[in-house]
Order: sequence, then C-alpha cells, then structure tokens
Amino acid sequence: MDHHDYTSVTTGGRGPRRTAVRAVTAGAVVLAVAAGGAFAAGLGPFERDTGPDPAAGKQARAFLADWAAGRLPSAAGRTTSPGTAQRVLDSFTTGLDISGPKLRAKPAAEGEDGTVTVPFTARMPVEGLGTWTYESKLPLREQSDGSWKVDWKLSLVHPRLSDTDKFRLEREETKPPEVTDREGTALSGAEFPSLAPVMARLGGGGEGTGPRGAIHLVDRATGQVERTEARFGARTVRDEGPVRTTLDAGWQAAAEKALAAHADGKNAALVALRIDDGEILAVANSPSSGFNRALSGTYAPGSTWKIVTSSALLLKDAVAPGDVVDCPKYLTVGKRFQNVELSEHPGATFRKDFTESCNTAFISLRDRLDDGELGDVARKYFGVGQEWHVGAPSYDGSVPVPKDETEKAASMIGQGRVQANPLIMASVTATAVSGTFHQPSLTEGNEDTTSTTPLPQDVVAQLREMLRATVTDGTAKVLSDLPGEIGAKTGTAEVSDDQDNNGWLVAHRGNVAVACVVEEGVTGGGSAGPVVRGLLAAVPGDSE
Repeated sequence: MDHHDYTSVTTGGRGPRRTAVRAVTAGAVVLAVAAGGAFAAGLGPFERDTGPDPAAGKQARAFLADWAAGRLPSAAGRTTSPGTAQRVLDSFTTGLDISGPKLRAKPAAEGEDGTVTVPFTARMPVEGLGTWTYESKLPLREQSDGSWKVDWKLSLVHPRLSDTDKFRLEREETKPPEVTDREGTALSGAEFPSLAPVMARLGGGGEGTGPRGAIHLVDRATGQVERTEARFGARTVRDEGPVRTTLDAGWQAAAEKALAAHADGKNAALVALRIDDGEILAVANSPSSGFNRALSGTYAPGSTWKIVTSSALLLKDAVAPGDVVDCPKYLTVGKRFQNVELSEHPGATFRKDFTESCNTAFISLRDRLDDGELGDVARKYFGVGQEWHVGAPSYDGSVPVPKDETEKAASMIGQGRVQANPLIMASVTATAVSGTFHQPSLTEGNEDTTSTTPLPQDVVAQLREMLRATVTDGTAKVLSDLPGEIGAKTGTAEVSDDQDNNGWLVAHRGNVAVACVVEEGVTGGGSAGPVVRGLLAAVPGDSE
C-alpha cells in the first residue's frame, strides 16, 4: 500500500464536509497587550515574559480551523512540510465516514528548546454511529523569519497514527428485533413501512438493535487489529424474544393507508393514541423510510396550539366561551398578523374565534396571560417540555418565554418558538378532553418522571364543547359526516416566505386522540383533514 495512505478505504467513505469555521484571531490583540504590559506585570525593562509567544498559539488555532473546515491546502501551508501534511490530512478521514470535525485548542505551553506545544481536543463525527473523541498536541517551531509553523509529524493528527499503524472503521450489521402489536400480532417493516425506522429504535435507543461499529488501530502491512480506539452502539444483543408494543395492527394499517391515499406525496406524519392511558396505537410517516417525523419532528403546531392557549385563558377566567372577542382581518404587534384567507368575524364570541381559528382574536388576548404563563400551563397540565420516556426516541416539545411582544403574540397561535409534533399534539388533545395527562408509551414499563396537575373539569367541559363545535360549525367540517361524537381543531403554521404553510388537524373520538401534520399542506382542513378522515372512516368506532 502506498505510504501516503493513512486510513483504510471502505465503501461509502467520504471526505470532510466543507463547512465554514472561523479561526480565532485574538493573538494580535494578545501581542499588543503583552508588549505594553511588561512593566505592569513587574518584569522591568530588561526582563522578558517567559510565556509562549502568542503568535504560536494563533498559528495553531488557524491550523485547526482550516483542518476542521476542510481547507486542507491552507492548513498544510501552516506546517513545516506542506506537501506531506496535505496528503495525510486528506487521507486521514477516508474510509472513516467522518464529516464536520470539531477541533478545539487548549492553552499553549513552551518547551525548554523554545518550541511551543498546543494541546487540542478532536471530535470526529462518524456518520450514523457517534463521535470519536481524542486528545492530541500540535508542536510549533519558530522559523528563521520570526514566523511560527506547525512542526509536522504524523502523530499530531492522532497520537497513534504512524508509518506502521493506521485506522479502520468497521460497521456491524444489526437486525431489528421482532416486534408485535398489543395483541401479539407480528409487525414487520415490509407490511407496515412506517414502522421500520421506529422498530429499529425501540427501547429508548434500541438496546442491541441500533447501529454498532468501532474504529480500530490496525497494522498497515497485515491489517491485524492492535487496539480499539472507539466503539459505538450497544455491545449486547437482545435475546429476550419479541418486543411487545402498544400498537394496534388495525389502526397502524389504517393510518398508513390514510397517509398514502391523502397526503398527496407530501412529507406528513400521524399519531393515534389512547386517551385513558396514553398508549400509542399508530405511528405513521410519509415518506415511510428515514426521519421519524411523528415522534421526533419539530414543528410549529399552529392553531392546534389554541387548545393550550384556551386552557391557559380559561384556567384563570380571563375569558369565557360566550364573551365577545372581536376577530378583525389584521392585528399589528410589531408585525402584521392575519387570519387564514383574510377572514374576519366582527362581534364574534370566543367560542366562534376558536371554531373559526381566528388568529387576531387570540392575539388580542395576550395581555391576559403573563409572559411565561403559556409555557407554564403547557408544562404543568399537558406535560409539554418535560422529559418523556416513550419507549423510542422522541422530541417532547418546547415553549420558551417570549423575547418580546411580537413573539408573545405569535406564541398565542402556536407560532414563534413554540415547537411540537404529532405525538405531542395527540397527547395535548387527549389531556384536553380527559383532564389528565398520561405519558405516551410505545412499549410497556417505561420510566415516567413527569409530574402534572389535572385540568379542572369545568375547563375540560368547555374545551370539549368548543372542539365539538369546530366539527359541526367550524373549520373541521371535513369530519362532520363521520359517526361518533368527534371533536377537532385545525391548524395552519407558517414556515417561511418561500414555502407553503404546514397543515395540521387534531381530533378525538371515543377513547382515541389523533394528530396529523402535512408539510406545505396550505391549510389544516384541506390537507391534514382528509388524512384524519380517512383514518377514522377506516376504523370502527367500537374499536376505540
């Protein structure tokens, strides 16, 4: 093998990603301070500061910044052997599937021979596995012209990189566990495509089921492993038999069919769960492979969040469903807010504002809540923002305290920095109509560290009435011809100026709450509505 090859090449390898990393340039400032600060430090006019030359540290940080950003010719040019340095840096990550390394310098130390050593921490992200972290040192030597350069050595890249040893990445093939639904029916990724990425991560990360691999130090000539530098993933293999989930094969099939039939090829996700205990009946994503939007997505929930906003207002008697809260087309709070399709409802009651999803009316009530009150209510009553242990990786929501009045106005309608996903909004809906939060679960026996307070029953009754009216007389009429006493709330969430809005719909019927988001769906009723309708139409009400 050519002596310039410093790693082993495997299929799928890639070099460092070209990302901008700005070098620290404080060295010049330090130099100026050092030049004028000798007397202040008590050194006297004929004594010299024996600390490292700041120019050496500056050069070391610039070398690390260039290396991390993939500017390898520039990094190599800062060394005493540019040609060799560039070849080594270029080949070091080949076959290791490393991109976007992070290299952080530590304080410099001066040696007795006038050299300067700058230790650094290297964090090398290995695609799909984790981060390989190690420590190394940069030796720097002053040149005849007074400049400093990295004194090139193989070992500065990694202390054990040498002419005889290199690194090799080995990935281990892992098989997802056997999975059954709540009744013991086998579930497969072939039959239920949306479950493939979910099943691989069951158990909060997939003990023995997630990606595994290692980076080994190997002999260049023989390929023999001399030591393991980093190991990723679980080392044990699950042997206790199939994983029993809370899923229901009938609901899961209906959910996947509804997305396939009505999401129009857009990115979308859906969760259905039981209201009385939080057990998840279906998790569906479109596309079915890749990112699990349903459990781990981070979306502005739009007007579906008005369930939480209404709860906060009703809890403190800041408004009643029959109170008149005008609904104009526009309302300016730092920026101009408007209603979907520029609708307006002069003299509307708060109930009508809810059923017609009037943004301006809700924003006009912002002063009736303290700045952090919406987040407090979300956390205290709905568990949003607490740590959930679902049985698979999940994002559990965020409702930050608004930075200003404009952001507070946006948060009233589920915009700004409010973040949720279908799992969270299905749970919010379940809590609103039952009064009690139950940590959602995909498997049995999950740790529960949440702590919530039940909603007062009068607030629950008001929420249920408004959700029902949204189906019979409001924006969720797409569900009005289905059997059962269905309540729902639509939502439209802005994404950016050059993207269509995301569409949301949450609903409840019997003992089941459902939430669906369709990216760039424009409106909730028009995009997520048909998906939820297709799901509820396919599953008999008595199965809830």
